Amino acid sequence: MKIAIPLTGGRLSAHFGHCERFAILDTDPDSGAIVSKEEVVPPPHEPGSYPAWLAERGATHIISGGMGQQAQNLFARSNIQVIVGAPALDPEEIARMYLQGELKAGNNACDH
Repeated sequence: MKIAIPLTGGRLSAHFGHCERFAILDTDPDSGAIVSKEEVVPPPHEPGSYPAWLAERGATHIISGGMGQQAQNLFARSNIQVIVGAPALDPEEIARMYLQGELKAGNNACDH
């Protein structure tokens, strides 16, 4: 399982389309371990570009503070599970919480 998390200032970004970079964490869901972490700078943001770009990098999940419905649909078409409303924490903490079933997603921070 590869979890993508949009970052601004090293923490989860409120809106994935405005992030500075993505943390991509390769995880072992059976043990709940983070196997590796890579931070990558995304290409310039254009509507619809990030789902395909993250799919090329093997992402299976994206955890975000907020995301518009169109982006959520595009991620679903790329077989990437979307989790929105996550808190602005560091990526390892978010991934651990998700893997342990402790991530309490809140309201989608995006309304478009």
